[in-house]
Amino acid sequence: MRLALAPILALLAGALSACAPQPERRTSDAPLTTVAEVDLERYLGRWFEIARYDNRFERGCEGVTADYARRPGGLIEVVNTCFRDGLDGPADTARGRARVVPDTGGAQLEVSFFGPFWGDYWIIELDEAEYQWAVVSEPRGRYLWILAREPRLDPDVLDVRLAELDALGFDTGALVFVEQWEHADAAP
Repeated sequence: MRLALAPILALLAGALSACAPQPERRTSDAPLTTVAEVDLERYLGRWFEIARYDNRFERGCEGVTADYARRPGGLIEVVNTCFRDGLDGPADTARGRARVVPDTGGAQLEVSFFGPFWGDYWIIELDEAEYQWAVVSEPRGRYLWILAREPRLDPDVLDVRLAELDALGFDTGALVFVEQWEHADAAP
């Protein structure tokens, strides 16, 4: 199985891959912060990847989704899926687990796709009213994903996200915009 999937897997890979680190793409020295609180019950479910920083684990991936569900023992099941070289390509899927970092209001998680290795998953922006979009990174800002509940994000909402990310020092010109399904019910 090739490990080539959505946000969480790439974060973990970056944490474990000292020999091939993700390039620095955030110019600000200000510490990156997360949202104050995340209602995990509302955050669970399917997210569509709208845009991401390029990373070796998702290269060639389109139609990327991340599905989150409760597991026994308080962990969260993570299922990341991508389609190689287009929406008609073969599907790659990786299963992992996530745990909430204590005292972070649910906005910081750690994820693992194998063994005892955990990577950071920080929710740095969130549609707190409707939970229809989220922006995920890690403490140094080397990884970045814009996620949405639908395969398409309203262009006005996306423009505001990009402007806010620019203000945080992220290189939004380096984002890869993902080919997605036309409608959520068309996605496998």
